[in-house]
Amino acid sequence: MEKVEDLLAQSWDLIITYGGRLVLAIVVLIIGLSIIKRITRVFRKTLTKREVDASLIPFLSSLINALLKVMLVISIASMVGIEMTSFVAVLGAAGLAVGLALQGSLSNFAGGVLILILKPFKVGDFIEGAGNSGTVREIQIFYTYITTPTGQEIMVPNGSLSNNSIVNYSYNSTRRLDMTFGIGYGDDIDKAKAILHEIAAAETRFLDEQGITIFVEALADSSVNIRLRGWLNNGDYWDVLNSLNEKVKKAFDEAGVGIPFPQMDLHLVEDSTK
Repeated sequence: MEKVEDLLAQSWDLIITYGGRLVLAIVVLIIGLSIIKRITRVFRKTLTKREVDASLIPFLSSLINALLKVMLVISIASMVGIEMTSFVAVLGAAGLAVGLALQGSLSNFAGGVLILILKPFKVGDFIEGAGNSGTVREIQIFYTYITTPTGQEIMVPNGSLSNNSIVNYSYNSTRRLDMTFGIGYGDDIDKAKAILHEIAAAETRFLDEQGITIFVEALADSSVNIRLRGWLNNGDYWDVLNSLNEKVKKAFDEAGVGIPFPQMDLHLVEDSTK
């Protein structure tokens, strides 16, 4: 009976000693998380107002948010009564274990830093990398968010992007358009080239200073391939590409220029043994 009473007394002493601290720590945690959220929001707005590179804003905001939360945890541990020397040692050991377990995440963080330093792309660029393609919406500390042309959202690990080839279609202000049109071997090459010249000359979005080139590219198996080549502003590329496909098809049809397609001839041999 005395042992039970002693145990209850010790428990009560612990509650009196640490109960208040624990309640205070919970209150501080709730208030602290709310303050950190507001600080992060204000920090993001400040960077936006000062016209900081849009690629840096989400990365720095995420980093500040993580650092403030670590500082909050350390402060709460001190309030509860945990000795900082022991806590730092435990935190270091835990950090090592977590680091080993999360090597991929650390690689993604390092990849994010490299992307922001080397700047192979920025927010708003259309890129192709790590097997994905789309417009960069946001670069965070671990992932880059890409929106595909069909409206899908892809989270691509920064480590994968920084360790693989990246094609940035928006890096240069101009882009060369290359289109190949096949005509039949019996059709007039000069006539087809004249039609392409006329259509290209009427397209005002071609950059005249770069010039337009039209030439026979190859004598293929079932067609004579004619290449049309010209330079455009980057933003006009897809509109001109789609427009020319339709215009060339209609013009060739009207002029009687055939566009061949793969065909297969089947020869039936009669069995003479029957």
